[in-house]
Amino acid sequence: MRIHLGIDDTDSLSGGCTTEIATDLVTALATKGVEFLDYPNLIRLNPNVPWKTRGNGAVCLRIESGLSSQQILELAVEEIERSSRLTDPGTDPGLVIVEDPVPTSVTEFAAEALTRIVSPAEATSVIRAVKAEAVGFGSGQGIIGALGAIGTQLNRDHTFELIAYRSKRCVGKPRCIDGRSVFQMNEETREVTFNNIDPESQRILITPRGPDPILCGVRGETPEAVRNAFRMLRIREPIDAWMIFRTNQGTDAHLTRNSAISGLRDNCAVVVEGTVKMRPRTIPGGHVIFVLEDQTGQVHCAAYEPTGRFREVVKRLEPGDRVRAFGGVRPPENGVPRTLNLEKLETLTLVSRVTMQNPACGSCGKRMKSAGKEQGFRCRRCRSHASSKIRIERPRELEERRYLPPPRAHRHLTKPEVRYGREHSGTSTTPASDWHFP
Repeated sequence: MRIHLGIDDTDSLSGGCTTEIATDLVTALATKGVEFLDYPNLIRLNPNVPWKTRGNGAVCLRIESGLSSQQILELAVEEIERSSRLTDPGTDPGLVIVEDPVPTSVTEFAAEALTRIVSPAEATSVIRAVKAEAVGFGSGQGIIGALGAIGTQLNRDHTFELIAYRSKRCVGKPRCIDGRSVFQMNEETREVTFNNIDPESQRILITPRGPDPILCGVRGETPEAVRNAFRMLRIREPIDAWMIFRTNQGTDAHLTRNSAISGLRDNCAVVVEGTVKMRPRTIPGGHVIFVLEDQTGQVHCAAYEPTGRFREVVKRLEPGDRVRAFGGVRPPENGVPRTLNLEKLETLTLVSRVTMQNPACGSCGKRMKSAGKEQGFRCRRCRSHASSKIRIERPRELEERRYLPPPRAHRHLTKPEVRYGREHSGTSTTPASDWHFP
């Protein structure tokens, strides 16, 4: 029997990790003779969900086994009950099993879950219609991500991530990886890995900062790339496990829905094209705001302080510039209007930046003065005369191209600059040897 097992929402703000539970489940299933038809799929869904813990990630295991779907489900339930933080607020795990092939309605549901907020009721309706099996804990919120992970089959662009997990006794302590080895690894693998280092701040990005059990995550274009890069790291603490995932991270999979400004909906991922209405302004906190307009309305766009030098790009916009804005819609709150939080910006057409100046005297070089209403200009020293002001076109400090924030400000789904031109296509990839430990 070929089945797809989706898992989500097993972590909390105080710790835990859905990918770690998936890793432990892979180890348990491997002892049962289960065949893995693909690397475990780590699927990031709509990053604008306000109640997400960290990256809004779910996992799907695509397997073939002599075990029944009920036996697989029982194994997964046991793992969740053993390892999840079920008593923590907001931890509402979900498990879904769908038999192969994945129905079209599940794929369509997953596409919606990438760009907008979907409800447990919507997920339940699809599950019933396709006669899938599901188990929800708490509010059942986790079945949304579990079903979305199953439906996202990564038939288009995809990347890989090797995630290593800390020994339980190390969780909560500073992570011990030799920083110099990270920089060296980045230098040697930069053509096949991404987002190891933030070039603007020189901050290491492969290690998370929270209380979760992840030691590090190395992202790249192939399983071999992330495995080889991981081996270059000098790690100074014990590792309990590691596993390679195939994922939609770094692909912009959520930024596919074009929208008119009048059609924007809160907490959705969108692409909007329009004209800059007024000059950008900087507000307290260092955030930069401008107003974007199309034929249907206006919306505020924001480049927040953590986006670093990206704000300088936004500051250089001029009224009349035509741009394409990518990001998430933040609902109005406390007097702040609905705002598009920028993840990326494309400048499509830049207006000329023109000023009018008094002409210069051809003899002494000084600026002429007005000779009176409709009488042109004259130089008081040389008595030379000119009829009108001169038009000066100043160069723009922007180009008509794509601009992104630095990697440290990227969401998991954001496609970094280095990945343009590296896009992949294809279906599931049978795991090669040496893709997980233990």
